[in-house]
This record gives sequence, structure tokens and C-alpha cells, in this order.
Amino acid sequence: MTDDEHRRRVLDPHQDAAALKALTHPLRIRLLGLLRMEGPATASELAVRTGESSASTSYHLRVLAKYAFITEAEHRDGRERRWRSVHEVTSWSNAAMAGSQEARAFVDVARRAQLDHLARSLARHQEDLDTGRLDGEWLEPSGFTDLVARLTPESLTELWAAFERTVSELAARDEGDPRTEQVVLFTAGLALAPETGARGTAPDVGANSAKAGTESATEDGS
Repeated sequence: MTDDEHRRRVLDPHQDAAALKALTHPLRIRLLGLLRMEGPATASELAVRTGESSASTSYHLRVLAKYAFITEAEHRDGRERRWRSVHEVTSWSNAAMAGSQEARAFVDVARRAQLDHLARSLARHQEDLDTGRLDGEWLEPSGFTDLVARLTPESLTELWAAFERTVSELAARDEGDPRTEQVVLFTAGLALAPETGARGTAPDVGANSAKAGTESATEDGS
């Protein structure tokens, strides 16, 4: 298995139809994301984090394991299973997913889960700053952007590749630095047709923009 294959699971709507159906559940997506962000955990630990019962998280973890999204981790003791994510990222081709109703349903659920993840991350970020769990030096670089630009499909594809490459390079450069913190990045590149049909005027670039960032436990368009 190559490094990229270990890092990323690419879902195919034909070969992975059953796995897609299994992942079309918001709690399973969240559990998978928590294992990726926070590391190995038991069903009981994940129940506390999600507000679900341990019976519920245990059931959904077994489903994720059945379809090879997670696997058993090293146990601290023999009393309860610990689980870990097999991959860092789940991705797919938007074009391939457009071919079936089941695949489109999965993409819809995954995107809604990403939006929920954004809301939880924003609330946690602010609380971490307010309580001093995060150093004040994170205040300035953290934030959002809603930049608007006119791009071709090829340029948007290039932008995605450049973004991911830059994130990987910076993470490798910062590895081992004691000041690093987990940074949750959310990216969106959504083409919008003009409502009036007029294409003559370019939109304002950077209207209502703040600062940085993007990415998550799932991603599309790969």
C-alpha cells in the first residue's frame, strides 16, 4: 500500500456501494471524524463526546469496522475495544457520484456533516480562546474567508491541488514544533451561475472576508 493509499480512502460508487450506504449516517461520519481527529477511543469514550449511548456508538463502530473504515487499536486493558481510523481522509469523485441516487444521497449527508463539523469547530475554537486553552497568538491567523474569483474548471482543479500540496508541505515543516496545535481546515469551491444571465461584471473579490482556512474528515471532488 502506498503512502497516499494509506492516507486516503477513495470511494467508488460501484465497488463500494454497500460501504457508501453504511456511511450514509451522520453519527457514523462523526464517529469516524472523531477517531481521525482525536485518535483511538472506545465506544464509551465516544458516547460521552457525542451525547449518544454506548450501545449506539458500539453498534455504529462495528458497522464502520465491517466496511474497513476503522479497525481495532491497541487495547489499554482487556475490558473494552479501542478503535482507530484506517485512513486519514475519505474522498470521492463528484462526477462518479452523480451517477446514482444512493451515491448522491451519501454526498448530501457527508456535506451536511461537514457543515455541522464547522459549527462545532467554531464554537470549540472560541471557547478554547476564551478559557485560555489556546494561546492568544492563534487569535489573529484563525478565521474564515469567502473570497470570490472568476475561474475556469481547470483553474479550480489546480487550486484544490495547490491547497492540498501546501497544507502537506507546511505540516511536514512544522512536525516536531512544540507550538503546533490541531488546525481544522474547511475548503469550498462552488461554481455559481449568474442569476440574471449577465456575465459582464466581475464580482467583488474578498467581500465579507476574514482570514484563513479549510479541510475535514471527508472531502469530495478528488
